[in-house]
Amino acid sequence: MAIPLVDVRAQYAPLQAELERRMAEVLQSGRFILGPQVQAFEEEAAAYLGVPQTIGVANGTDALVLVLDALGIGPGDEVICPAFTFFATAEAIGRRGATPVFADIDAATLNLDPADVADRCGPRTKAILAVHIFGRPAPLDELPKGIPVVEDAAQAFGATLGRERVGSLGTAGTFSFFPSKNLFGLGDGGLVATSDAALGERVRLLRSHGSRDKKTFEAIGYNSRLDEIQAAALRLFLARLDEWNTARREAAARYTDLGLGEVCELPVAEPGHVYHVYAVRTPERERVMQALQSSDIGCAAYYSTPLHLQPAFRSLGYEEDSLPETEQAGREILALPLWPSIKVEQQQEVVETIRAAVTLRKAS
Repeated sequence: MAIPLVDVRAQYAPLQAELERRMAEVLQSGRFILGPQVQAFEEEAAAYLGVPQTIGVANGTDALVLVLDALGIGPGDEVICPAFTFFATAEAIGRRGATPVFADIDAATLNLDPADVADRCGPRTKAILAVHIFGRPAPLDELPKGIPVVEDAAQAFGATLGRERVGSLGTAGTFSFFPSKNLFGLGDGGLVATSDAALGERVRLLRSHGSRDKKTFEAIGYNSRLDEIQAAALRLFLARLDEWNTARREAAARYTDLGLGEVCELPVAEPGHVYHVYAVRTPERERVMQALQSSDIGCAAYYSTPLHLQPAFRSLGYEEDSLPETEQAGREILALPLWPSIKVEQQQEVVETIRAAVTLRKAS
């Protein structure tokens, strides 16, 4: 049977009638930009995350750019970030005219290595952009003190570090609602969360062309606003998020129970992980991928070319082997099918296909 990497339709299908009712309400209102749905979602998201305010924006990339702008980061500044992440993390730094400084990752967690971050801090370091990769909380409490920390929590809505939600721990947290995310929209959408009142107010100003009243323009801003339609859907999905994340954890545990660890290195389980992506490691990735694809099973090699080796950042001078753990992860990480309602039978087929591929390799 065909098994997708992620099945978003399976998540919202039981809610479709209520979703359509809410969409109809927005259509009937005639209000589509920064209306009551956005305001209500911002309040509900703030309460969920445990922060005084959140600001809905057009997408997760804009959320990062707006925060960096609000922090005053620009040309001549440096921001430390991982290279094992989606392009938008460093792209946002570049869009502000600042320089991304790539730090290596921890081999076990795939998140920033705090010791390497500390070694790369310098007089031009204006922020650390920490990614909660694949839904696993980054070690924020181990990062150097006295430098603003921006949490790229695009893959981690609902994840926790101790008793706190990620996105609430740094100077600001940013989220993406791209349809594959744990909390997803019906298109693009993003969010900024912060406990810094002045920073939040600045982001709110910048998202609407630098104006509070559409008449007086106080800054060069952006056109980056969350739509009412998206907010209406997100309010419905936010109420189910904890249930969905629990189901993701249960599905991840089933892969262990099914013996996947006998043929792959599994992600280390921890309570706050929400498994946006279920990422295993295998030195035989290409062989395993070929076997999965031949069986019509979805899979993906994440960040095979890490950001420090991407053409867009070639001018920064990074060479191969400059970030050894990052590059090794790029050669070995493989995402396997996982979503809240994935069936045991589907996971069994994934495991059996991988087992057969690895056994065949050993036999040959």
